[in-house]
Amino acid sequence: MSLVVIHPAPDAAWADLRLDGVLRYALEERETHTLRRAEELEGLEGSTLLFVLPLGEAGINLEYTRMLLRLRTRPHLLQGCTAGIIVDGAGELYTKSAAAELALALNRSGCALPGRPLVEGTGSLANFAVQAKNLGTDLMGAYRAAARELVERLERERFPRRVRPKLLVLHASSHHTSNTMDLWSRAKESLKDCCDIREIGLRNGTLSDCSGCPYTMCLHFGERGGCFYGGVMQEEVYPAVREADALVLLCPNYNDALSANLTAFINRLTALFRQTRFYDKAVFALVVSGYSGGDILARQVISAMNMNKSFYLPPHFALVETANFPGQALALPGIEERLEGFSRNIRNALLAR
Repeated sequence: MSLVVIHPAPDAAWADLRLDGVLRYALEERETHTLRRAEELEGLEGSTLLFVLPLGEAGINLEYTRMLLRLRTRPHLLQGCTAGIIVDGAGELYTKSAAAELALALNRSGCALPGRPLVEGTGSLANFAVQAKNLGTDLMGAYRAAARELVERLERERFPRRVRPKLLVLHASSHHTSNTMDLWSRAKESLKDCCDIREIGLRNGTLSDCSGCPYTMCLHFGERGGCFYGGVMQEEVYPAVREADALVLLCPNYNDALSANLTAFINRLTALFRQTRFYDKAVFALVVSGYSGGDILARQVISAMNMNKSFYLPPHFALVETANFPGQALALPGIEERLEGFSRNIRNALLAR
């Protein structure tokens, strides 16, 4: 099956010039089919997609906005698809935020994303400085190599499924007052017969945040499966992450950001990431906001865990709800159906068929 390239036409023709050259290199000798307009996004179920987004100077592409509308209003438009993303900008801003916005929309329309699905080219390409040094090439050479490597992974990678998957659930909530914990407790009931579930709480000062050790020091400890700062992260969390087939992050919305302990977990995961990649592990999230902003946290999880730390993002990876008072979440209209849908998405992504 050919690769479907979704490439919204830019507002100005010049915004595509650099990106066209990158695409020619990445897609060389490959059979592709290109879509340029929103109305062409039909009949794509089960396809392998490469979404290519030229942003221009202001970080805006009007045709992409029309595509985003289509993605957000059709929850099964891309059912069974897998996608990678290339974002090209004329400045230093907006490429990563646009990619996270797009990734969430793709995922909520039924599309999976492999670990590290994003290649971004900022205006200066300074974000490729390390890759260029490692490859012995210039910034443009590193950009082109990253795009080709992404296409190759899209073609060959398949997420492994298990007879009885192991789920690691991470939270920093009180069982007595947390709407997030209430929802997870209910979802867990339909998963415990087919999955081995382990829960770890990260509360009460048990987890120190990353202190930004020099790269060589982090690499040194990571290669030994540890971290300079040790503690519960090294003794309990690292072994549990290695063993798990999927992580479920319970994410109450604190000031439109992940909680401090979950953020510390993600930061400290870098030491383990130095040693191994997580392409064969999935990430799910259960997000509860008191007022609004659940999509902000979902994008944060995508940026940190999928785009950066290489976890696989299954279709419909997150359940996003709004509840304020204790016990309110389980009384939301239609919540039982949505919880069952969340549990079903986990089973469909992980269980061998």
